[in-house]
Order: sequence, then C-alpha cells, then structure tokens
Amino acid sequence: MIGTKGKVTAVNGNMVSVRFNGVVSMNEVGYVKVAETRLKGEVIRIRGEICQLQVFEITKGISIDDEVEFTGDMLSVELGPGLLGQVYDGLQNPLPQLAKATGFFLERGVYLEALSTETSWQFTPVAKQGDKVERGDTLGTVPEGSFTHRIMVPFNLYGSYTVSWVKNEGSYKIRETIAELTDEKGTAVQVKLSFNWPVKRAVDCYEERQKPVDPMVTRVRLIDTFFPVARGGTYCIPGPFGAGKTVLQQITSRFADVDIVIVAACGERAGEVVETLKEFPELKDEKTGRSLMERTIIICNTSSMPVAAREASVYTAVTLAEYYRQMGLHVLLLADSTSRWAQAMREMSGRLEEIPGEEAFPAYMESTIASFYERAGIVRLRNGTTGSVTIGGTVSPAGGNFEEPVTQATLKVVGAFHGLSRERSDARKFPAIHPLDSWSKYKGIIDSAKVDYAHGFMRRSAEVEQMMKVVGEEGTSIEDYIIYMKGDLVDSVYFQQNSFDAVDAAVKPDRQIYVFTKLLIILASHFTFADKNEARTWFNKLRQKFLDYNGSEWKSERFGSLEVEIENAVKSQSQGLDKAAEKIIF
Repeated sequence: MIGTKGKVTAVNGNMVSVRFNGVVSMNEVGYVKVAETRLKGEVIRIRGEICQLQVFEITKGISIDDEVEFTGDMLSVELGPGLLGQVYDGLQNPLPQLAKATGFFLERGVYLEALSTETSWQFTPVAKQGDKVERGDTLGTVPEGSFTHRIMVPFNLYGSYTVSWVKNEGSYKIRETIAELTDEKGTAVQVKLSFNWPVKRAVDCYEERQKPVDPMVTRVRLIDTFFPVARGGTYCIPGPFGAGKTVLQQITSRFADVDIVIVAACGERAGEVVETLKEFPELKDEKTGRSLMERTIIICNTSSMPVAAREASVYTAVTLAEYYRQMGLHVLLLADSTSRWAQAMREMSGRLEEIPGEEAFPAYMESTIASFYERAGIVRLRNGTTGSVTIGGTVSPAGGNFEEPVTQATLKVVGAFHGLSRERSDARKFPAIHPLDSWSKYKGIIDSAKVDYAHGFMRRSAEVEQMMKVVGEEGTSIEDYIIYMKGDLVDSVYFQQNSFDAVDAAVKPDRQIYVFTKLLIILASHFTFADKNEARTWFNKLRQKFLDYNGSEWKSERFGSLEVEIENAVKSQSQGLDKAAEKIIF
C-alpha cells in the first residue's frame, strides 16, 4: 500500500532529499523511482516538508523531481519458519535466489521475498479455541531442521486476545492463515505463519530480563578460562587487520554452546565472507551430525556493497536473533566488523552536515553502539523457559590503536574484551588474544582464585621477559629465569591452540579444568636447576610432552601415558609446592 508521495530535491551520494506532501515518519521506508527501477531507502531525518532518505543502493541516475513513494511501514524483516540456513543481504534479500534472478553481478532495485512462499510447513496447533493469548505466545509449532519452530502471536499485537479458531494439524504455506484472534473490542485479526517486525525496535515480549551468569563455553581455552563470555552477555574482539578476528569468530561459531548462530558481515572484505560461505555448508555440526549451515543464518553485506546497507545488516541480524530467543533458544550473534558500520554512520552524518565528534564520527555514535549491544541478554519468557542472545562484535581500529573512538565506545558497554595483539599474531600464536591487556567481567568455568593466581604469575613472567630484553638473559637471576620459563610454558601449551588439530582445535570444559590444574601445580612448584641451560632444556622437553598431550584424545591410552611422563618429570625436579598456592589448588 502506497502512502505519501514526494519529489527528489537533492542527491548527495546515497543520501536523497525529498519534498513530500502528507505524513512521513522516521525510519519509514520509501522508494525512489528511477525509470523502471524502484530504489529502497529509509527516512533518517525530517525537517518541515523536506526529509532525507538513506538509499540502500547506488544512486546513479537519480534526478531532480524524480518521484518518491513512501510505504507507511518501518524498515522491517519477515519473521517465520525458513530463516535457518539462509544467506541474506542487509535488507533480507536471499542472495542465492537473487543471483539466480539477476546473475552474479547483482542489479539494483531487485527485492525478493525473504521466505519461500511455495514451501509447505507441517503445522501442529498448541493453542485451542477460547484460549487467552498475548503477543509472543505460542499458537502452534512447525519443525525447522533440528528445532521446533514456534508460530507465535505477532509481536505488534498488544493487549489480550481470544483464540477464535486454529487450523487443524496439516501442511500449510507461509502466507496461509492458521489462526484468527479477537481482541477485547471484538475486532478479528488473522495470523499467518510469518509476520513483520521493525528492525530498529527491540523485541520485548518476555516476562523478565535476567543477569547473564552462566558461561557460554567456546572451547577456546584462553577465553573460557581467563576471559569468559556469559550466555546472554556481550564481548568485543578488537585488533589490527590480519590479526585473526574473523578466524576466531568462525572457530567460536562452530563450537560455542549455543543453538543458533547468526553471522553479520557488515562491511567485511568479500574474500573473507566468501570463505565463510564456502566452509559452513561443508562443516559437520557436532550437535546434529548434519551441516553447520542448518542452524546458521548469514547476513552478508561486504565492503563492496552500498555503504548504507551496513547499518541495515546489523539491525536485521539482531532482530532475527531476538526472534529465535523468543522461542527459548540460545543465539550467538557475531558482527564483523562494527568499525565499518561506524564508518558508514560517519559518512551519513557528514552528508547530513551534523556537528562532528572525535575523528569526525557522529556525536551519537556511542549511544548507537550501546543500544545495539543492549539488545543482547538472557530473558525468562511467559511460559517459564529462558532464551538468550549473546553478541560478539569485532572492531578493526586503524593501526591496531585501541584508543580510537569506536573501540573506546564499545569497551564502555561490553562485558568482556578480547584484544588481539599484532605481536602475537606475527609470532603465529592462535588465538592472538593478549593475555595481559584483555579482561572479562563474567564468571568462567574455573574458580576465580585459581585463575587469578595463574594470571598473576603470567604478569610476573612478562615483567621478567621485559627485563631480559634490557639486561639480557645473563643479567637475570636463575629464580627469575624459572618464572619466565613457567610463563612461557603456560603460553605455549594452554593459551595457544592448534586450530588444524582435530583434538586441540576445540577443548571441552572438563578437559580444560583438568589440564589447568596440572599447570597450576607446575606454576606452584619450586624447581632447582644448576644453570639456565639446564632449566631451558628441561622446560623445552616438558613443553613438547604437553603439546603431544594436548593432541591426544581425552582419557585415551596415549593421553594417560603422556600424563604419567609429565607427572614423573615434574616430581623428579620439584622441591615441593608453594604453601600459599596449595590452599588455592587443592
């Protein structure tokens, strides 16, 4: 349905100024007509009878007095069964179908249905005639892959409704009516398998928002042990280009203890996105034994696509995440990279001639980033179940400078900081998370006292290393040198993981706890060596045994034999444990 109409008065890049006659709302969708093409845009400012649209396409060819049609609807996504396994652009156009329709060089002004209208879904009613329901309540279910997809009362139906009738169990298409509801005034509302929801409005159909407490296990030792992420929490991964942000996100998406993974490539390089698109369908999901893509949604908006669509892709992704949270599922949203989203904000702010903030970013950038991360959380639903959205965003600061505005704005709102180091990345250490600069406010899988002891030891080891760079190894006492070697051992065998090794790439929590205790005993042990050469030789041999230990199957015969060798090597050299550490370890 077409509402208000207008005429183009100016064009500045992807921002189009329109003189309208009627009523126009913020975030309303409008289409600019160019010959036979309609270009989609969103209202981002209204001043009198002039409004500005950010157009999600290349604006070449738009002329003064070209017609603009406003829809009266907010920028929205369609929510319903069939979302899982899809690859969308920022406007929820399915890219594989778009490629079939237009070829690999995508044409502008082509918008497709987000969900297939031909697919039939096996509907099973849950609600019955006469039931009182509210928005977000379940009317029925359909199977979607390995999940039970809840068909819910649309989120925009406020108040209490009575179920007039519900279709019997059977096969229905997405546009077929499956139930009719009546409000308190007697007005009938028909419900289909899908409905629309504005992307910039958080879904709030829950009973209670809870504090994130339980850790979201990623099977990355450095994260789970030292810098944990809570289920329903937020974290960021800043780092220079090429430091391994995308690889770390892919490892996390494969092994994180969540039900659904949503990857939002908002301005990332096309090569990295193509790699993700090729790998995910080939990867086997441990939970289901089927393709990992079956529980994944990818929102693909690369750096070669129009800049304005980066913002849309971020909000599209978080809205889809909230939708599945409403079903009592645990969702992980990975945004890569929020820096390029911020750059798009800066570009639009400049065209709107707003007063710039630091480094020309808009003054409202901090609040915009905060409002995005605040849409994460763990919630208790009306039926008593809980669902969560965990948000992890990468930041790409120029030159790896963590003092720049986007990184600082992100650090103010997230609960964990996994800072990637160029030095560690160049040394081929994976993950390249700096163990001293990073932090987390969340509780991990291991007792905090044990972690604090190990973390303190790593700081002492780093101080000795810095001192050795000045005075050399010969100017360091044997006691300090042993502290340095202990820290180097933990860095090599616990902080780092071999992502190409089938065993060491992803480590389950029980094994992490077990091995960490072994390392704590080594850190707390008093060792005596004749000289530094003897200490270096002994620690190098122990490191190799530990690396073989990490690559052996958990509790296998080889695992047990290597463990005995490590314990015997430590016993033969140890002069006892630090008394203060004994109380922490045991």
